[in-house]
Amino acid sequence: MQTKTQKEKIKILSIVGARPNFMKVAPLHRAFVASGKIESKIVHTGQHYDAKMSDVFFNQLELPKPDYYLGIGGGTHSEQTAKIMLAFEPILSAEKPDLVLVVGDVTSTIACAMVAVKEHFPVAHVEAGLRSGDRKMPEEINRILTDSISEYLFVTEQDGLVNLAKENVADNKIHFVGNCMIDSLSFYRNKAKNLNIEDILGKKATQYALVTMHRPANVDTEEGLISIISILEKISELRTIVFPIHPRTKNNISKFGLSEKLERIQNLILLEPQGYLEFLKLMENAAVVVTDSGGIQEETTFLQVPCLTLRDSTERPITILLGTNQLVPTLDSDVIFSKMKDILNGNIKKGSEIPFWDGKTAERITEILIEKLHHGI
Repeated sequence: MQTKTQKEKIKILSIVGARPNFMKVAPLHRAFVASGKIESKIVHTGQHYDAKMSDVFFNQLELPKPDYYLGIGGGTHSEQTAKIMLAFEPILSAEKPDLVLVVGDVTSTIACAMVAVKEHFPVAHVEAGLRSGDRKMPEEINRILTDSISEYLFVTEQDGLVNLAKENVADNKIHFVGNCMIDSLSFYRNKAKNLNIEDILGKKATQYALVTMHRPANVDTEEGLISIISILEKISELRTIVFPIHPRTKNNISKFGLSEKLERIQNLILLEPQGYLEFLKLMENAAVVVTDSGGIQEETTFLQVPCLTLRDSTERPITILLGTNQLVPTLDSDVIFSKMKDILNGNIKKGSEIPFWDGKTAERITEILIEKLHHGI
């Protein structure tokens, strides 16, 4: 059996599958390469297979072409999980990495983590310990299971430490390092500022409300979509709405015959899914963001932009405790209209500095992994 030499690098396979993963892996890949001690390879499962949801992010975040592209595509959670596991297993056998690194809470995260652990390769989970308390969300199940089998747990906020302690995770597995999503935001913020907002919107608009909706609980039923359209109608009385529409949301609006109702809304700018830089520009210039996303809660907090999150719970409570986020556990248009008026009248929730959200999280993770996986380099 060949032994490792003094010159060998630590080999890490980083998994991406959906667009939030790219913003987290990009700074890690940069830090790994810069260290000179890590061979960084990227596996793209193809869970997000729309070019606007995937390719543009690789280009803008300056990620190299993935070393492996699995091309999994759509399907149910179970179908995607099974396809990813079957496709990833031979890659592990061929590469024999020192570590498999997964980020976030998507299907690719748990699928690749399970294969790695069963094949006796250690797993690092970036963004560990987040809990919404809502096990009806597939992401919550992915988070819990991935944390339970990972060797290295990299935590973004204090609540992650509390949650992992409640689950009796050993202290030596847990590392409070900060937020890689903020690393990307900090790194690319100036580049995004140079974009022209009119080029993105196709027209002039100031003090707009930026809206994103894609969670199954909100967009997979006719009732939920009718509520969302009603919310948009009310918001449009106060401000122009900019709505980059997720493929899932767009398909369901069409499926339930609601496209015409949506398009009739005054002061509504419908956009295709945006690139990372374009969306960052839209966020930073918005008067308020209305969303059901997890990562956007964090980004708006860092940017000091008011955010209304239309969900019953959040796995990112720091954005409420120290940030600009407010949870709105209802799709009642009157409630949201009232909160919007408060914000637009200047009653804005101010955020404060969050520990380790400083653009240097990837560097901290790199240092820890080199120390833990050191092979005499």
